[in-house]
Amino acid sequence: MKILLTGATGYIGKRLLPVLIKQGHEVIACTRDKNRFEKLDSWKDNIEVVEVDFLKKPDLENFPKDFDIAYYLVHSMSASIGNFEKNESLSAEHFKMYMDASSAQQIIYLTGIVNEEENLSAHLKSRLAVEEILNSCQAPLTALRAGIVVGSGSASFEIIRDLVEKLPVMITPHWLNTKCQPIGIRNVIEYLTGVMIHPQCLGHNFDISSGEVLTYKEILLGYAKVRNLNRYIFTVPIMTPRLSSYWLYFVTSISYPLAVNLVNSMKVNVIARNNDLQKILGIENIPYEAAVKMAFQKIEQNMVVSSWKDSFISSLDNRTLEENIEVPQFGCFKDKKERAIPSGTTTKVLKNIWSIGGQRGWYYGNILWRIRGYMDKIVGGVGLRRGRTHQNDIHAGDALDFWRVLVADKKKKRLLLYAEMILPGDAWLEFKIVEENGKDVLKQTATFRPDGVLGRMYWYSILPFHYFIFNGMIEKIVSFEEKKNVR
Repeated sequence: MKILLTGATGYIGKRLLPVLIKQGHEVIACTRDKNRFEKLDSWKDNIEVVEVDFLKKPDLENFPKDFDIAYYLVHSMSASIGNFEKNESLSAEHFKMYMDASSAQQIIYLTGIVNEEENLSAHLKSRLAVEEILNSCQAPLTALRAGIVVGSGSASFEIIRDLVEKLPVMITPHWLNTKCQPIGIRNVIEYLTGVMIHPQCLGHNFDISSGEVLTYKEILLGYAKVRNLNRYIFTVPIMTPRLSSYWLYFVTSISYPLAVNLVNSMKVNVIARNNDLQKILGIENIPYEAAVKMAFQKIEQNMVVSSWKDSFISSLDNRTLEENIEVPQFGCFKDKKERAIPSGTTTKVLKNIWSIGGQRGWYYGNILWRIRGYMDKIVGGVGLRRGRTHQNDIHAGDALDFWRVLVADKKKKRLLLYAEMILPGDAWLEFKIVEENGKDVLKQTATFRPDGVLGRMYWYSILPFHYFIFNGMIEKIVSFEEKKNVR
């Protein structure tokens, strides 16, 4: 079959795409920015990449119309606090226009469990509103409603991981006693593929879960059990939603808008209705603790396929890669460093560049990088806790601590990063290996485009630190030390 996949570079989309191709389907992958989409050579006969922003007015003339199934995996919860409901509805309305002009026979939508309609958070209300819009399409809708998705790289799993790994004792908000039903990512993919053109699924919505009813406290303790960690959790009634959001924001790697929306949703019980979908599709539910073990198998093997942090909605910057991929040359401050690479060590130096950030750190002055990350968190930025999805590999569009990867071209030996920390201006960091006079040279360039007087004051105030940090960083990269600097 021919399948339209929206959100192809998102957490679920990146997991679903290879499964669809392996099953022999042709896939039209929709993404806001083609630069972010990595197409494997083995996919070339089975995939077409289409650039589309569903928040913009539909371009019906140039959008594909010949496909059988459309997956709607567009989500905006972590983009903002106040206006994501409007954006979600607008995106769904535009998607409906595309679908009604197509030959689609089914729309499949992954959403949230919404059974306590009177107490729904703004996030879950918006999910239900999107479902109602999609339900008005000419093609029948199959909506799969899920709670917490447990898998390496999922926002829910990474929050749980941050909390349990870092805090032996937790004084937590009372909403940790709220009940929910998690589901393993493997089961989610099985349900998403299982309902395709299934006669008993067309025009219906289903709740999907592991079948277990757990409190958020039990979820944290279950994770601790799998990891053989002794953890103690005490809930208190005095934390307001605002304090709860700040607590979650500062302890974990999530953005503040996502923290607010999650806290509001976590106050509502998320319990799945009984339905026969599991029996209809013959799916064996994976228990929560087994799903956690599976997630860690992927993490330990460095095989995390996708992460919520690599999605643009996890960023506070709404601009695309394309808008920042050309580093400006005028009206900017630059810090340029270069070092000759010892003969025969270029491959090792390139490996060091591709391993920067995350657990390995920034090679020099890691404590200063951490302080900068904490400062960014305090003013509402992303901080350093996002880390990186893969320890030794980087792709365009990936989140890398408080940077976004714009270019990761190993053949041309170039890595370009764009700062997503809160700054009075724009910042880029570029690593490039070039040949000069028969020798390989590493060129490291930090570029800052100031925003007014405040931006210029900021640059001059950090200039002394740059001298030591950037000098030390390029020296360590070229010396190709194998020792890891774990933060």
